[in-house]
Amino acid sequence: MPLKDLITAINNAPDNIKEIAQNLPYRDFVTIGILVKDINLKNETKIKTLNNRIPDCWIYVQDKNVKMGRMQFFNNWSPYLVKDYKNTQWIGLEYFCRENDDFWNMSEDETLDFAAKELIKMKIINSKEDIIDFHRECVEKAYPAYFGSYKDIDKVINYLNSIDNLYCIGRNGQHRYNNMDHSMMTGFLAAKSIVKKINNKNEIWNVNTEKDYHETK
Repeated sequence: MPLKDLITAINNAPDNIKEIAQNLPYRDFVTIGILVKDINLKNETKIKTLNNRIPDCWIYVQDKNVKMGRMQFFNNWSPYLVKDYKNTQWIGLEYFCRENDDFWNMSEDETLDFAAKELIKMKIINSKEDIIDFHRECVEKAYPAYFGSYKDIDKVINYLNSIDNLYCIGRNGQHRYNNMDHSMMTGFLAAKSIVKKINNKNEIWNVNTEKDYHETK
């Protein structure tokens, strides 16, 4: 549960803690799945791929002339994510936005048109007719952000740690931009704390606070 919602649900939480939690910032997220036969990007690496497709799982979009922030290629994560792996590709188009802003409130058809125009503008596909299927997911509070009242989050953590049988885990549960491995680790440590009746929750909160970035090791 997002810390913002958790504190709101605790009736007797101190007013200053409620104020900090209510002002914790988030970035919301819309992902658009596009099924196509092929894309115009070609593999220019030494990595061998089926039909010379690009080997990337993600590509960050740097072009300021489009709203799209990132593309994800699901077939490169696993061929089992695509029904017809040899002849089609599922591409995830990722848009960062705010809940209930203009982009969030677009209809599915409007979103498809918007995404298709950007793909054509970027020369990823040639026309909207290249799209075989489409799916959209809107995700609230996808990314906890580190500005605003986040500077006072230690006060919220200290208050929550005073509740013996409450353990905060995961990305939203700690308001921390954890990846899935980090998020699962907080769950494992919380389970260990419960089973072994460890009352110190610092180990859980200390996951992903190292200065080294794990994936580079």
